[in-house]
Amino acid sequence: MVEAVFLVETPLKMLPVSFVRSLSWRQLWRWGLLALAVGLSIILVGRWAERHALQIKTDALQQVAQANALGLRGIAEKHGYLPYAAARHPDVQALLQHPSDRMLRDKVNHYFSDLKDRTASAALFVMSTSGMTLAASNWNSADSFVGQSYQQRPYFKQALQGQRSFFYGVGLTTGTPGFFIAEPVLSQGQVIGVITVKVSLSPLANSWANSTDPVVLQDSRRIVFLSSEPEWLYHSSDLLSASDLAWLQLNGQYGVRSRYAILPWRAVRTPDSPTYEFDATVKHAPRSFLALETSLPELGWTLTVTSDLKSVERARQEALALTTLLAAVLLLAGLYWRLHEQRFVEQLQAKRELEQRVKARTHDLEEAHAFRKAMEDALLVGMRARDPEGRIIYVNRAFCDMVGYSAEELLGCKAPYPYWHPDDLDKYMRQREASLQAESLPHGFESRVRHHDGHDVITQVYTAPLIDGQGQQQGWMSSVVDITAQKMAENRQHEQDRQLQRSARLASVGEMASTLAHELNQPLMALSNFAVAARAIAAQAHQELLVSALDDIVEQSQRASEIVKRVRGFINPQRGSYEDCDVHAVIAHSLALLKPELQRNQSAVTTQLTENLPHIRGNRVLLEQVLINLLQNAMQATQDLPPARHVIDIATTLLERAILIQIGDAGPGVPEASQEQVFTPFFSTKPDGLGLGLNICRTIIEAHGGHLKVANRAEGGAVFSFTLALSV
Repeated sequence: MVEAVFLVETPLKMLPVSFVRSLSWRQLWRWGLLALAVGLSIILVGRWAERHALQIKTDALQQVAQANALGLRGIAEKHGYLPYAAARHPDVQALLQHPSDRMLRDKVNHYFSDLKDRTASAALFVMSTSGMTLAASNWNSADSFVGQSYQQRPYFKQALQGQRSFFYGVGLTTGTPGFFIAEPVLSQGQVIGVITVKVSLSPLANSWANSTDPVVLQDSRRIVFLSSEPEWLYHSSDLLSASDLAWLQLNGQYGVRSRYAILPWRAVRTPDSPTYEFDATVKHAPRSFLALETSLPELGWTLTVTSDLKSVERARQEALALTTLLAAVLLLAGLYWRLHEQRFVEQLQAKRELEQRVKARTHDLEEAHAFRKAMEDALLVGMRARDPEGRIIYVNRAFCDMVGYSAEELLGCKAPYPYWHPDDLDKYMRQREASLQAESLPHGFESRVRHHDGHDVITQVYTAPLIDGQGQQQGWMSSVVDITAQKMAENRQHEQDRQLQRSARLASVGEMASTLAHELNQPLMALSNFAVAARAIAAQAHQELLVSALDDIVEQSQRASEIVKRVRGFINPQRGSYEDCDVHAVIAHSLALLKPELQRNQSAVTTQLTENLPHIRGNRVLLEQVLINLLQNAMQATQDLPPARHVIDIATTLLERAILIQIGDAGPGVPEASQEQVFTPFFSTKPDGLGLGLNICRTIIEAHGGHLKVANRAEGGAVFSFTLALSV
């Protein structure tokens, strides 16, 4: 009521004394009623602002509660799979069936220790049905769980009945609190033991400690076991019954504690409201809080999040102050209205002065526009602006000179523009759509235009949004640079580079001779083998086999001829013979050529080939040579291993514009220090190797626009992979 009187009296006190004396009793009565109405409105606005702020606080608390509840459930779900997975480990089940086996215990101890380190859990241990710990992740620490009995623990009892159990409490051995998740170990439907993982909630508590508002986590008996305020730990919302105290002491949930004090605050609840208010001393300062409770039934916990009510009171006070200020402003506006006539002349004079200033400003703008126009015409870079529909709305003189059209001929034009090259219309339309949809790259793109007199001009175009003074996009502005001379210089440079490369190839003819000797070795060896076989078959008078052997000899001789042509292609790349090739057919033919050698080496080939691959553009003989070389290397890498590991994997994968081919083996792999060196000429890890095979393979793949590389596989062995560009 005192507040209401203050708010009502304030507007009257603000009135000028001369104005009040000039009013009649009726007018004073009206002003009094108006002041009373204003005061009541101010009070109602303050209460509304308070309720609105409380609703905002409640919504924010619900979001915080959902986030914290999701985090707690995430901790349980993240670590819940550990005991479930570990319970099915064969060594764990074997240890429970043979608890005296020391070797099994050591294996399980190391397994738990490694699993604990990988999952950032506090501890992991397994107990027999008697509750005795057989193995634990902390087996080698002073406070090891091994040999300790936890049969009185509730999580052990519940898991022994075949159910997963959650439990938070102080460790009997370490004295450190943690979250326990227990899982029964089953064998043929029978429980033979219990696996438990202990998770520390200290990181969560530390994050809560940095919160400005308290966060509290209570168990099913309303005991606080985790809180951002350490003084509230192990306090209860209500008095505990004798049976609850006996259960807590029997199971040692919170150590040897026998007394749980009441929380130092009392909740003030409002009917039909999910929140409640309470006063408490936090960090030696009295504060008022709004609290929201969230139940976690699957864990048996209750989460309480709070928020300081100081901002609610501040919102109410600010609303009262703003409403009072608004009422005062309205009152003053009414008073000043009476001065309107007196100030009318002053306004007319101000209007005339304003018109003079506008006229002067317009003249300045015209001068600035003329200066900008002269500056734009002096630019050597072409400027072109388009509206959102692609219509040209501005061009400068440099752009007009670049395309040979006047500004009058270009302004208002829509695509296709008159300077577009007739051979690139589809490309221009795609570039235009990309520009209008803000997809143009910051480094621009190259474009060929047709000058009005018929000659071609090569340009580099950079496009950016055209933003007006209000921050709204009104179209697109493009900067166009004439790079015709630059492109001509680049073409001359490319021709010179090509001539230099040709000279370099001629200079390396000695290396080509070594390459020819290396590459012809395989078909010549095949010719020798087929000739010996043909002679033996002729002696036995098997005509069909003799014809087949002679056909193989002809094929290998043709292949040797193709290799010679390929070496000549290294010297003169203009002679290269490329055609559309089916990658799978090339792989199949290479395997057919190596079939006798694969059988002698007892090597098995597994394939993972992607179906319906498009063709690539390349030289079939050269690609077969690459595959044969890589397959022979894979066979040599596994020849000293047991026959079961003589396995070669071939896989094909379709990429965006290429096909990836991978050839892997189970050999010793390639040392990382040598993975790039193996492609250099005359480097070999084989006693009788020339060191040219992989260098030739890389040269062939790079001639096909691809790249050959090697890497080691995690399961052992090496994998050579290369890409081949699609033909279209």
